[in-house]
Amino acid sequence: MVNCKCNWFSLSPLLVFLGLYLVTSILVNDFYKVPITVAFMVSSIYAVCITRGIPLGERIQRFSQGASSPSLMLMVWIFILAGAFARSAKDMGAIDATVNLTLQLLPESMLLPGLFLAACFISLSIGTSVGTVVALTPMAVGIAQQTGTLLPMVVAIVVGGAFFGDNLSFISDTTIVATQTQGCRMSDKFRVNIRIVLPAALLVLCLYLFLGHSVQAPTEMPDVQWYKVIPYLVVLVTALCGMNVMLVLVLGLLLTGGMGIALGCYDFFGWFDSMGRGILGMSELIIVTLLAGGMLELIRYNGGIDYIMQMLTRRIRGKRGAEFTIAGLVMFTNVCTANNTIAIMATGPLAHDIATRYGVDSRKSASLLDTFSCLAQGLLPYGAQLLMAAGLASISPASIIGYLYYPMAMGTFAVLSILFRYPRKYS
Repeated sequence: MVNCKCNWFSLSPLLVFLGLYLVTSILVNDFYKVPITVAFMVSSIYAVCITRGIPLGERIQRFSQGASSPSLMLMVWIFILAGAFARSAKDMGAIDATVNLTLQLLPESMLLPGLFLAACFISLSIGTSVGTVVALTPMAVGIAQQTGTLLPMVVAIVVGGAFFGDNLSFISDTTIVATQTQGCRMSDKFRVNIRIVLPAALLVLCLYLFLGHSVQAPTEMPDVQWYKVIPYLVVLVTALCGMNVMLVLVLGLLLTGGMGIALGCYDFFGWFDSMGRGILGMSELIIVTLLAGGMLELIRYNGGIDYIMQMLTRRIRGKRGAEFTIAGLVMFTNVCTANNTIAIMATGPLAHDIATRYGVDSRKSASLLDTFSCLAQGLLPYGAQLLMAAGLASISPASIIGYLYYPMAMGTFAVLSILFRYPRKYS
Protein backbone atom coordinates (compact mmCIF):
# COMPACT_ATOMS: atom_id res chain seq x y z
CA MET A 1 0.00 0.00 0.00
CA VAL A 2 1.32 3.44 -0.90
CA ASN A 3 0.77 6.59 1.08
CA CYS A 4 0.12 8.96 -1.81
CA LYS A 5 -1.36 9.10 -5.27
CA CYS A 6 0.96 7.58 -7.86
CA ASN A 7 2.63 10.20 -10.07
CA TRP A 8 5.96 10.96 -11.69
CA PHE A 9 7.09 12.85 -8.59
CA SER A 10 7.41 9.52 -6.77
CA LEU A 11 10.35 8.74 -9.07
CA SER A 12 12.10 12.07 -8.54
CA PRO A 13 14.74 10.67 -6.10
CA LEU A 14 15.94 8.43 -8.91
CA LEU A 15 16.03 11.42 -11.26
CA VAL A 16 18.01 13.40 -8.68
CA PHE A 17 20.58 10.60 -8.49
CA LEU A 18 20.85 10.18 -12.26
CA GLY A 19 21.12 13.94 -12.76
CA LEU A 20 23.73 14.42 -10.07
CA TYR A 21 25.88 11.40 -10.92
CA LEU A 22 25.48 10.44 -14.56
CA VAL A 23 24.48 13.73 -16.22
CA THR A 24 27.03 15.80 -14.30
CA SER A 25 29.78 13.27 -14.97
CA ILE A 26 28.98 13.23 -18.69
CA LEU A 27 28.90 17.04 -18.89
CA VAL A 28 32.33 17.42 -17.26
CA ASN A 29 33.63 14.25 -18.97
CA ASP A 30 34.91 12.85 -15.68
CA PHE A 31 33.12 10.06 -13.78
CA TYR A 32 35.23 10.70 -10.69
CA LYS A 33 34.12 14.31 -10.15
CA VAL A 34 30.95 13.28 -8.30
CA PRO A 35 31.50 10.30 -5.96
CA ILE A 36 28.65 7.83 -6.31
CA THR A 37 28.32 7.70 -2.52
CA VAL A 38 27.65 11.46 -2.39
CA ALA A 39 25.09 11.21 -5.22
CA PHE A 40 23.22 8.49 -3.34
CA MET A 41 23.44 10.37 -0.04
CA VAL A 42 21.86 13.47 -1.59
CA SER A 43 19.12 11.51 -3.39
CA SER A 44 18.41 9.45 -0.23
CA ILE A 45 17.99 12.58 1.90
CA TYR A 46 15.75 13.99 -0.81
CA ALA A 47 13.66 10.77 -0.84
CA VAL A 48 13.13 11.01 2.92
CA CYS A 49 12.15 14.70 2.65
CA ILE A 50 9.51 14.24 -0.09
CA THR A 51 7.79 11.28 1.59
CA ARG A 52 4.52 12.61 2.99
CA GLY A 53 1.80 11.34 5.28
CA ILE A 54 4.00 9.82 7.97
CA PRO A 55 6.26 11.33 10.65
CA LEU A 56 9.97 11.81 10.01
CA GLY A 57 10.89 8.95 12.35
CA GLU A 58 8.72 6.50 10.41
CA ARG A 59 10.18 7.69 7.09
CA ILE A 60 13.68 6.98 8.37
CA GLN A 61 12.49 3.60 9.68
CA ARG A 62 11.13 2.67 6.24
CA PHE A 63 14.38 3.80 4.64
CA SER A 64 16.29 1.62 7.11
CA GLN A 65 14.03 -1.37 6.39
CA GLY A 66 14.80 -1.05 2.69
CA ALA A 67 18.52 -0.76 3.38
CA SER A 68 18.50 -3.82 5.62
CA SER A 69 16.38 -6.17 3.51
CA PRO A 70 17.58 -9.81 3.54
CA SER A 71 18.70 -9.70 -0.11
CA LEU A 72 20.81 -6.59 0.49
CA MET A 73 22.34 -7.99 3.66
CA LEU A 74 23.32 -11.11 1.72
CA MET A 75 25.01 -8.88 -0.86
CA VAL A 76 26.88 -7.01 1.89
CA TRP A 77 28.19 -10.31 3.29
CA ILE A 78 29.35 -11.34 -0.17
CA PHE A 79 31.07 -7.98 -0.66
CA ILE A 80 32.90 -8.32 2.67
CA LEU A 81 34.07 -11.88 2.01
CA ALA A 82 35.00 -11.09 -1.60
CA GLY A 83 37.10 -8.12 -0.51
CA ALA A 84 38.91 -10.14 2.15
CA PHE A 85 39.55 -13.05 -0.24
CA ALA A 86 40.67 -10.90 -3.18
CA ARG A 87 43.19 -8.95 -1.11
CA SER A 88 44.62 -11.93 0.79
CA ALA A 89 44.87 -13.90 -2.48
CA LYS A 90 46.67 -10.97 -4.12
CA ASP A 91 49.13 -10.58 -1.24
CA MET A 92 49.74 -14.33 -1.23
CA GLY A 93 50.47 -14.28 -4.99
CA ALA A 94 47.53 -16.46 -6.10
CA ILE A 95 46.13 -13.95 -8.59
CA ASP A 96 49.53 -13.20 -10.19
CA ALA A 97 50.23 -16.93 -10.50
CA THR A 98 46.82 -17.55 -12.10
CA VAL A 99 47.27 -14.71 -14.57
CA ASN A 100 50.78 -15.87 -15.52
CA LEU A 101 49.49 -19.41 -16.02
CA THR A 102 46.66 -18.12 -18.24
CA LEU A 103 49.08 -16.02 -20.30
CA GLN A 104 51.26 -19.07 -20.89
CA LEU A 105 48.41 -21.46 -21.76
CA LEU A 106 46.36 -19.18 -24.05
CA PRO A 107 47.63 -17.51 -27.24
CA GLU A 108 47.61 -13.71 -27.05
CA SER A 109 44.72 -13.44 -29.52
CA MET A 110 42.56 -15.77 -27.38
CA LEU A 111 42.85 -13.95 -24.05
CA LEU A 112 39.79 -11.72 -24.52
CA PRO A 113 37.47 -14.30 -26.14
CA GLY A 114 38.74 -16.92 -23.68
CA LEU A 115 37.80 -14.70 -20.74
CA PHE A 116 34.35 -14.12 -22.23
CA LEU A 117 33.76 -17.83 -22.79
CA ALA A 118 34.93 -18.60 -19.24
CA ALA A 119 32.47 -16.06 -17.82
CA CYS A 120 29.63 -17.46 -19.97
CA PHE A 121 30.38 -21.05 -18.94
CA ILE A 122 30.80 -20.35 -15.23
CA SER A 123 27.66 -18.20 -14.98
CA LEU A 124 25.66 -20.80 -16.92
CA SER A 125 26.91 -23.49 -14.55
CA ILE A 126 26.40 -21.71 -11.24
CA GLY A 127 23.40 -19.54 -12.22
CA THR A 128 24.64 -16.33 -10.62
CA SER A 129 26.23 -13.30 -12.22
CA VAL A 130 27.53 -11.99 -8.89
CA GLY A 131 29.41 -15.23 -8.18
CA THR A 132 30.96 -15.15 -11.65
CA VAL A 133 32.07 -11.53 -11.22
CA VAL A 134 33.61 -12.39 -7.84
CA ALA A 135 35.49 -15.36 -9.30
CA LEU A 136 36.85 -13.83 -12.51
CA THR A 137 37.29 -10.08 -11.97
CA PRO A 138 40.63 -10.38 -10.09
CA MET A 139 41.97 -12.48 -12.95
CA ALA A 140 40.67 -9.93 -15.49
CA VAL A 141 42.44 -7.13 -13.63
CA GLY A 142 45.70 -9.08 -13.73
CA ILE A 143 45.38 -9.76 -17.47
CA ALA A 144 44.74 -6.07 -18.15
CA GLN A 145 47.78 -5.05 -16.12
CA GLN A 146 50.07 -7.63 -17.74
CA THR A 147 48.97 -6.93 -21.32
CA GLY A 148 48.33 -3.18 -21.17
CA THR A 149 44.69 -3.65 -22.23
CA LEU A 150 42.09 -1.13 -21.09
CA LEU A 151 41.02 -2.22 -17.61
CA PRO A 152 37.32 -1.16 -17.88
CA MET A 153 36.98 -3.14 -21.14
CA VAL A 154 38.48 -6.33 -19.69
CA VAL A 155 36.29 -6.06 -16.58
CA ALA A 156 33.26 -5.48 -18.84
CA ILE A 157 34.02 -8.77 -20.63
CA VAL A 158 33.54 -10.62 -17.34
CA VAL A 159 30.36 -8.72 -16.46
CA GLY A 160 28.87 -9.32 -19.92
CA GLY A 161 29.63 -13.04 -19.86
CA ALA A 162 28.21 -13.25 -16.33
CA PHE A 163 24.82 -12.06 -17.58
CA PHE A 164 24.79 -14.66 -20.36
CA GLY A 165 24.48 -17.42 -17.77
CA ASP A 166 22.32 -15.39 -15.39
CA ASN A 167 19.80 -15.10 -18.21
CA LEU A 168 19.87 -18.75 -19.33
CA SER A 169 20.89 -21.00 -16.43
CA PHE A 170 18.31 -23.47 -15.11
CA ILE A 171 19.37 -22.69 -11.54
CA SER A 172 19.35 -18.90 -11.96
CA ASP A 173 16.85 -17.21 -9.67
CA THR A 174 15.70 -14.98 -12.54
CA THR A 175 14.89 -18.03 -14.67
CA ILE A 176 13.03 -19.69 -11.82
CA VAL A 177 10.93 -16.61 -11.02
CA ALA A 178 10.24 -15.79 -14.69
CA THR A 179 8.98 -19.30 -15.49
CA GLN A 180 6.96 -19.58 -12.29
CA THR A 181 5.16 -16.26 -12.81
CA GLN A 182 4.42 -17.01 -16.48
CA GLY A 183 3.42 -20.63 -15.96
CA CYS A 184 5.85 -22.40 -18.29
CA ARG A 185 8.61 -24.97 -17.95
CA MET A 186 12.22 -23.88 -17.64
CA SER A 187 13.28 -26.09 -20.54
CA ASP A 188 10.71 -24.44 -22.82
CA LYS A 189 11.78 -20.98 -21.75
CA PHE A 190 15.41 -21.96 -22.41
CA ARG A 191 14.58 -23.00 -25.99
CA VAL A 192 13.06 -19.61 -26.72
CA ASN A 193 15.66 -17.63 -24.79
CA ILE A 194 18.71 -19.29 -26.36
CA ARG A 195 17.45 -18.46 -29.85
CA ILE A 196 17.24 -14.80 -28.92
CA VAL A 197 20.56 -14.33 -27.09
CA LEU A 198 22.91 -16.88 -28.68
CA PRO A 199 23.32 -14.80 -31.89
CA ALA A 200 24.23 -11.83 -29.68
CA ALA A 201 26.82 -13.88 -27.77
CA LEU A 202 28.37 -15.20 -31.01
CA LEU A 203 28.54 -11.69 -32.45
CA VAL A 204 30.28 -10.37 -29.34
CA LEU A 205 32.65 -13.36 -29.32
CA CYS A 206 33.67 -12.50 -32.90
CA LEU A 207 34.26 -8.91 -31.79
CA TYR A 208 36.55 -10.10 -28.98
CA LEU A 209 38.39 -12.36 -31.43
CA PHE A 210 39.03 -9.28 -33.58
CA LEU A 211 40.06 -7.09 -30.64
CA GLY A 212 42.24 -9.90 -29.28
CA HIS A 213 44.68 -9.56 -32.17
CA SER A 214 45.90 -6.26 -30.72
CA VAL A 215 46.62 -7.76 -27.29
CA GLN A 216 50.31 -8.24 -26.56
CA ALA A 217 51.46 -10.43 -23.70
CA PRO A 218 54.78 -9.66 -21.97
CA THR A 219 57.79 -11.03 -23.88
CA GLU A 220 59.44 -12.33 -20.71
CA MET A 221 57.16 -14.38 -18.51
CA PRO A 222 58.12 -15.26 -14.93
CA ASP A 223 58.07 -18.87 -13.81
CA VAL A 224 54.58 -19.93 -12.79
CA GLN A 225 54.36 -20.93 -9.14
CA TRP A 226 51.55 -23.35 -9.92
CA TYR A 227 50.89 -24.29 -6.29
CA LYS A 228 49.75 -20.70 -5.64
CA VAL A 229 46.94 -21.25 -8.15
CA ILE A 230 45.30 -23.88 -5.91
CA PRO A 231 43.07 -21.49 -3.85
CA TYR A 232 41.82 -19.86 -7.02
CA LEU A 233 41.13 -23.19 -8.71
CA VAL A 234 39.28 -24.40 -5.63
CA VAL A 235 37.09 -21.29 -5.73
CA LEU A 236 36.26 -21.84 -9.41
CA VAL A 237 35.63 -25.58 -9.09
CA THR A 238 33.44 -25.32 -5.97
CA ALA A 239 31.48 -22.50 -7.60
CA LEU A 240 30.93 -24.66 -10.70
CA CYS A 241 29.75 -27.49 -8.44
CA GLY A 242 26.97 -25.23 -7.20
CA MET A 243 28.29 -24.49 -3.71
CA ASN A 244 26.85 -21.38 -2.05
CA VAL A 245 28.93 -18.35 -3.02
CA MET A 246 29.51 -17.41 0.64
CA LEU A 247 30.85 -20.88 1.44
CA VAL A 248 33.03 -20.70 -1.66
CA LEU A 249 34.56 -17.42 -0.50
CA VAL A 250 35.10 -18.67 3.08
CA LEU A 251 36.83 -21.79 1.75
CA GLY A 252 39.01 -19.67 -0.54
CA LEU A 253 39.82 -17.31 2.31
CA LEU A 254 40.96 -20.15 4.60
CA LEU A 255 43.07 -21.67 1.82
CA THR A 256 44.82 -18.39 0.97
CA GLY A 257 45.48 -17.73 4.64
CA GLY A 258 46.82 -21.20 5.35
CA MET A 259 48.99 -21.38 2.24
CA GLY A 260 50.17 -17.78 2.57
CA ILE A 261 51.36 -18.38 6.13
CA ALA A 262 52.95 -21.75 5.22
CA LEU A 263 54.79 -20.22 2.24
CA GLY A 264 55.99 -17.22 4.25
CA CYS A 265 54.05 -14.67 2.17
CA TYR A 266 52.74 -13.19 5.42
CA ASP A 267 52.39 -14.21 9.04
CA PHE A 268 49.13 -14.71 10.94
CA PHE A 269 48.66 -11.03 11.69
CA GLY A 270 49.78 -10.11 8.18
CA TRP A 271 46.90 -12.23 6.87
CA PHE A 272 44.54 -10.36 9.17
CA ASP A 273 45.93 -7.07 7.83
CA SER A 274 45.34 -8.22 4.22
CA MET A 275 41.76 -9.19 5.00
CA GLY A 276 41.15 -5.89 6.78
CA ARG A 277 42.45 -3.85 3.84
CA GLY A 278 40.34 -5.92 1.46
CA ILE A 279 37.19 -5.28 3.48
CA LEU A 280 37.96 -1.56 3.70
CA GLY A 281 38.34 -1.54 -0.08
CA MET A 282 34.70 -2.63 -0.30
CA SER A 283 33.42 0.12 2.03
CA GLU A 284 32.19 2.40 -0.79
CA LEU A 285 30.40 -0.52 -2.41
CA ILE A 286 28.66 -1.43 0.87
CA ILE A 287 27.62 2.18 1.54
CA VAL A 288 26.16 2.55 -1.96
CA THR A 289 24.25 -0.73 -1.59
CA LEU A 290 22.66 0.36 1.70
CA LEU A 291 21.77 3.86 0.50
CA ALA A 292 20.33 2.53 -2.78
CA GLY A 293 18.20 -0.05 -0.94
CA GLY A 294 16.74 2.59 1.39
CA MET A 295 16.07 5.12 -1.36
CA LEU A 296 14.44 2.56 -3.66
CA GLU A 297 12.21 1.35 -0.81
CA LEU A 298 10.87 4.90 -0.37
CA ILE A 299 10.27 5.13 -4.12
CA ARG A 300 8.24 1.93 -3.90
CA TYR A 301 6.35 3.18 -0.84
CA ASN A 302 5.49 6.47 -2.54
CA GLY A 303 4.02 4.64 -5.52
CA GLY A 304 6.82 5.01 -8.04
CA ILE A 305 6.67 1.42 -9.28
CA ASP A 306 2.86 1.45 -9.42
CA TYR A 307 3.03 4.65 -11.45
CA ILE A 308 5.38 3.04 -13.99
CA MET A 309 3.05 0.04 -14.30
CA GLN A 310 0.02 2.29 -14.90
CA MET A 311 1.80 4.36 -17.53
CA LEU A 312 3.17 1.40 -19.47
CA THR A 313 -0.05 -0.61 -19.56
CA ARG A 314 -2.30 2.29 -20.57
CA ARG A 315 -2.01 2.02 -24.37
CA ILE A 316 -1.26 -1.50 -25.50
CA ARG A 317 -2.00 -2.33 -29.16
CA GLY A 318 -1.63 -5.93 -30.29
CA LYS A 319 1.02 -8.56 -29.55
CA ARG A 320 4.03 -6.40 -30.36
CA GLY A 321 2.73 -3.68 -28.08
CA ALA A 322 2.10 -6.22 -25.34
CA GLU A 323 5.64 -7.64 -25.64
CA PHE A 324 7.22 -4.17 -25.64
CA THR A 325 5.10 -3.30 -22.59
CA ILE A 326 6.35 -6.39 -20.73
CA ALA A 327 9.92 -5.45 -21.64
CA GLY A 328 9.52 -1.82 -20.59
CA LEU A 329 7.70 -2.79 -17.42
CA VAL A 330 10.45 -5.06 -16.09
CA MET A 331 13.23 -2.67 -17.18
CA PHE A 332 11.75 0.36 -15.42
CA THR A 333 11.05 -1.68 -12.32
CA ASN A 334 14.62 -2.97 -12.40
CA VAL A 335 15.95 0.59 -12.57
CA CYS A 336 13.89 1.39 -9.48
CA THR A 337 14.87 -1.72 -7.51
CA ALA A 338 18.42 -2.42 -8.80
CA ASN A 339 17.63 -6.14 -8.54
CA ASN A 340 16.51 -8.15 -11.57
CA THR A 341 14.98 -10.97 -9.54
CA ILE A 342 12.84 -8.58 -7.49
CA ALA A 343 11.87 -6.73 -10.69
CA ILE A 344 10.60 -9.96 -12.24
CA MET A 345 8.75 -10.90 -9.05
CA ALA A 346 7.08 -7.47 -8.94
CA THR A 347 6.04 -7.35 -12.59
CA GLY A 348 5.57 -11.06 -13.32
CA PRO A 349 1.85 -11.33 -12.40
CA LEU A 350 0.97 -8.21 -14.41
CA ALA A 351 3.08 -9.46 -17.34
CA HIS A 352 1.17 -12.76 -17.20
CA ASP A 353 -2.14 -10.91 -17.37
CA ILE A 354 -0.94 -8.86 -20.35
CA ALA A 355 0.37 -11.98 -22.11
CA THR A 356 -2.92 -13.84 -21.56
CA ARG A 357 -5.04 -10.92 -22.71
CA TYR A 358 -3.10 -10.29 -25.93
CA GLY A 359 -2.17 -13.88 -26.80
CA VAL A 360 1.56 -13.71 -26.06
CA ASP A 361 3.09 -17.17 -25.62
CA SER A 362 4.03 -17.73 -21.96
CA ARG A 363 7.46 -19.04 -23.01
CA LYS A 364 8.12 -15.82 -24.94
CA SER A 365 6.89 -13.58 -22.10
CA ALA A 366 9.12 -15.44 -19.61
CA SER A 367 12.10 -14.99 -21.94
CA LEU A 368 11.39 -11.28 -22.36
CA LEU A 369 11.06 -10.76 -18.61
CA ASP A 370 14.39 -12.46 -17.94
CA THR A 371 16.29 -10.95 -20.86
CA PHE A 372 15.21 -7.33 -20.40
CA SER A 373 15.71 -7.49 -16.63
CA CYS A 374 19.27 -8.70 -17.24
CA LEU A 375 19.73 -5.90 -19.79
CA ALA A 376 18.69 -3.25 -17.28
CA GLN A 377 20.68 -4.81 -14.42
CA GLY A 378 23.74 -5.20 -16.63
CA LEU A 379 23.88 -1.47 -17.42
CA LEU A 380 23.04 -0.04 -13.99
CA PRO A 381 26.04 1.75 -12.42
CA TYR A 382 24.48 1.06 -9.01
CA GLY A 383 23.62 -2.59 -9.71
CA ALA A 384 25.35 -5.22 -7.59
CA GLN A 385 27.31 -6.70 -10.50
CA LEU A 386 28.85 -3.44 -11.73
CA LEU A 387 29.49 -2.25 -8.19
CA MET A 388 31.22 -5.52 -7.33
CA ALA A 389 33.32 -5.52 -10.50
CA ALA A 390 34.27 -1.86 -10.05
CA GLY A 391 35.12 -2.42 -6.39
CA LEU A 392 37.41 -5.37 -7.15
CA ALA A 393 39.08 -3.46 -10.00
CA SER A 394 39.24 -0.11 -8.13
CA ILE A 395 37.59 1.81 -10.99
CA SER A 396 34.36 3.76 -11.43
CA PRO A 397 31.31 1.59 -12.26
CA ALA A 398 30.27 4.15 -14.89
CA SER A 399 33.59 3.67 -16.72
CA ILE A 400 32.64 0.03 -17.43
CA ILE A 401 29.27 0.77 -19.08
CA GLY A 402 30.62 1.85 -22.47
CA TYR A 403 32.37 -1.52 -22.91
CA LEU A 404 29.42 -3.76 -22.00
CA TYR A 405 29.05 -5.09 -25.53
CA TYR A 406 27.18 -8.28 -24.66
CA PRO A 407 24.31 -6.70 -22.64
CA MET A 408 23.89 -4.11 -25.42
CA ALA A 409 23.87 -6.81 -28.12
CA MET A 410 21.51 -8.96 -26.04
CA GLY A 411 19.07 -6.04 -25.73
CA THR A 412 19.30 -5.30 -29.45
CA PHE A 413 18.50 -8.88 -30.44
CA ALA A 414 15.67 -9.00 -27.89
CA VAL A 415 14.10 -5.89 -29.44
CA LEU A 416 14.51 -7.41 -32.92
CA SER A 417 12.80 -10.59 -31.70
CA ILE A 418 9.74 -8.49 -30.87
CA LEU A 419 9.78 -6.46 -34.09
CA PHE A 420 10.26 -9.46 -36.38
CA ARG A 421 8.15 -11.92 -34.32
CA TYR A 422 11.08 -14.25 -33.65
CA PRO A 423 11.20 -17.15 -32.91
CA ARG A 424 8.16 -17.69 -35.13
CA LYS A 425 7.03 -20.84 -33.37
CA TYR A 426 6.61 -18.95 -30.08
CA SER A 427 5.40 -15.64 -31.51
